[in-house]
Amino acid sequence: MSVHHGESAVRPEPDKVLKDIADYVHNYQITSDLAYETARLCLIDTIGCGLEGLRFPDCAKLLGPVVEGTVVPNGTKVPGTNYQLDPIRGAFNIGTQIRWLDFNDCFLAAEWGHPSDNLGAILAVADHLARQGQPFTVKDILEAMIKAHEIQGGLALLNSFNRVGLDHVVLVKVASTAVVSKMLGLSHSQTIDAVSQAWVDGQSLRTYRHAPNTGPRKSWAAGDACSRAVNLALLVKKGQAGLPSVLTAKGWGFYDVLFKGKEFQFQMPFGSYIMENVLFKISYPAEFHAQTAVEAAHTIHDRLKAMGKSSDDIKSVRIRTQEAAVRIIDKQGPLDNFADRDHAINYMVAYPLIFGELTSESYTDASAADPRIDALRAKIHCVEDKSFSVNYHDPAKRSIGNALLVELNDGTVLDEVVVEYPVGHKRRREEGTPLLINKFKRHISYHYDEAHQQNILKTVADAPSFFKMPVDKFTDMFVKA
Repeated sequence: MSVHHGESAVRPEPDKVLKDIADYVHNYQITSDLAYETARLCLIDTIGCGLEGLRFPDCAKLLGPVVEGTVVPNGTKVPGTNYQLDPIRGAFNIGTQIRWLDFNDCFLAAEWGHPSDNLGAILAVADHLARQGQPFTVKDILEAMIKAHEIQGGLALLNSFNRVGLDHVVLVKVASTAVVSKMLGLSHSQTIDAVSQAWVDGQSLRTYRHAPNTGPRKSWAAGDACSRAVNLALLVKKGQAGLPSVLTAKGWGFYDVLFKGKEFQFQMPFGSYIMENVLFKISYPAEFHAQTAVEAAHTIHDRLKAMGKSSDDIKSVRIRTQEAAVRIIDKQGPLDNFADRDHAINYMVAYPLIFGELTSESYTDASAADPRIDALRAKIHCVEDKSFSVNYHDPAKRSIGNALLVELNDGTVLDEVVVEYPVGHKRRREEGTPLLINKFKRHISYHYDEAHQQNILKTVADAPSFFKMPVDKFTDMFVKA
């Protein structure tokens, strides 16, 4: 007979990644003026994107309380609405409206993602606590945003979750759980417990939204991640234990079960790099790997117009691009909905070549019905440019290069248009900031009268006073007029 001694019941030490995240959240001091100023821009841009999302009925109908008419005392107020919800449901509402149009910020590395998705959890918790009398200010929100960006982006720099079938919102859940744990008063050890739970809770967040022929993108996935994060932090606050070896446990841990046995790699310690280098979607509501291709398409549209020609004269379009774009957004065949179209580079290039514009309305069924779009899509093909792929991952560059080469039916080949850095890139921040403010102005204009708009703009422009503003006063500016 063989003798089995069984598994050890000794509780292991927490995984190093969990401790590093908790150390960062509780002990790291943000001293970068650039990070805070970028976070200020990110905050107003993200709020604006949420307000814009509300203009689309498919988004608006998902929001509000679970039970219609419920109003939570001291609850979270949802921008652009009259809803006042518990912070878990509030996080879902805010996270969903922010992410709906894919127009909020972006960070691209081995894994891509939208770090401002985390504002859904951060603002929901901060507003709820402020309405209970706790002294939360806008600067506290900005610090939490910087840290959430850093955690999500730091995990994304060298670790590709999409290659193992995990959507990047799993990182929103982890980052949001970490920062709201501190906001809710959890200790360092409780934060470790909460973050450990985030790695295993709701693995249904796995999605194939970038794969072909799998239906519409789950645009509320970020809202779901934000709400789960708040819920996990509150559960741990009530005594729920963590899973200290959630990543490294042999056979059962995240690495073995979901990451092919590989441990996470880190390019740098947690600091403020991600916020300082975040990418803003300024000019076009397009998946970020296509931003520079869309800019190039606008340039070519203007060239054609100057020549007395149009998209009807195009024989072929070659797009030189990065490997990530080929893998994620190079799609052929029918595009059935908004989410398919804003994640297809040939659609995002064809539309401005034809119409000279690309807006949120460009992805609607009515806009997509024009037969010229699919006819031109069929003439567009992508090729990977190795140098673009290398520069995409270079921490000193983080370029998102695209180049368009157009041949006309008469044999004319136009000069190739190359754009390596989108206007929302750090290298074009001076150029992009006024455009980002104009984007925010446009988004608030649909919801508030002129006087209210001017009050909002004056408030967010005065950074020193804005930073000191109580969170509940900030969110009150954006309730439904």
